[in-house]
Amino acid sequence: MTAVAARLPRKNDAASIRARQEALGLDGVVTGIDLAPFASAAETVTGVVAIPVSVAQLRISLGEYVLDDEGELVETGRADEEVVVPLAHTEGGLTASVQRGARAVAESGGFRTYVVADRITRASCFVCASAGDALALARWIESQVPAMRAFLRTADIPELSRHAILREAKTHVVGPMCHVLWRFTTGDAVGANMMTRNAYALNMAYVVPRAPVAIERAILEANMGGDKKPSYEHFQQGHGKTVVAEATLSDEAIRRILRTTRHDLEELAWAGTHGAVASGMQSVAFTPASAVAAIFAATGQDLGMVGTSSMAHGVEHAVEGGLHASIRFPGLEVGTVGGGTTLPYARAWLELMGCAGPGKVYRLAQIVAATALALEISASAAMATAGSENFFRAHFERGGLR
Repeated sequence: MTAVAARLPRKNDAASIRARQEALGLDGVVTGIDLAPFASAAETVTGVVAIPVSVAQLRISLGEYVLDDEGELVETGRADEEVVVPLAHTEGGLTASVQRGARAVAESGGFRTYVVADRITRASCFVCASAGDALALARWIESQVPAMRAFLRTADIPELSRHAILREAKTHVVGPMCHVLWRFTTGDAVGANMMTRNAYALNMAYVVPRAPVAIERAILEANMGGDKKPSYEHFQQGHGKTVVAEATLSDEAIRRILRTTRHDLEELAWAGTHGAVASGMQSVAFTPASAVAAIFAATGQDLGMVGTSSMAHGVEHAVEGGLHASIRFPGLEVGTVGGGTTLPYARAWLELMGCAGPGKVYRLAQIVAATALALEISASAAMATAGSENFFRAHFERGGLR
């Protein structure tokens, strides 16, 4: 461990970065890397971590979507595409498994993906003197949504974002607390920062001074939404992009590529679903977080949002000549503008998928869902074999040190 005698400088100018590197003995680790493009993405930048990026190829029927005036999604077109997906990870066997699932699906007709909803929420709370006051406040807030929307559009408050549009306010009263889920759409950005600014303005410049009851305390984020972690609220109501991906696997592809049978996959789904219920799991899925995290790391997404984004509900059932498999992601928090997506490497990988810049966020969300389904299919097939031998061997042979 490197001993640090003095307080490290905190700025992100070149001299401060260099001073931190020298104090921490990192000269040989980060030499030759220009950190200027990364200085705006985080505080006290001192270096970068290199993660290997591999690619998988998927055949997907992708929908094109726009929001109407009410904030509801409208599909405007659909096209079959061959997509190359970057996966940044150090998990042996992950990319091979994704590719195996993708191959089985491609030979069975390809993935189909749909964006179902688009809402991102900030969960505020107002503490009142009594439950009666909290209930009165909740009714008032719900009646004020159109006026609040106009307020956010016209108020002369420099911190407001015009890209975060208030769509609904959902209230939940418990004791003297009036919890409020402010539900926004935020364009092509994930929107966490812009909706935080707008929620703060709603709380402090609209609700507190105009409320019909006295408010003892206003809290900007009171954890009802489950930000950056699994939650029942987000699993049921959605957070970010709600996406469904599906595929119909032929018996031939199941036998020849996945090396299992429709019956074995059904048996695994039966056991796995009841295992998830017994454990109280906030998902019914195998391992979607691995695929979600790998794409997030490659494309500059907020890695903390893997917690919400990897919640999933997978379903399998037999059909004539094969097996239908689908997965629903209720809380994919992805963006194609702002934040880490502007970093050089992240933007290059987004461009590879045709997902860089405005107008591409629904495309990215669908690609994430299809990739995760490819992994679900392959990993499930390995587990479905007798004694789960294929799953064991994949980890034994590709798992690195023994």
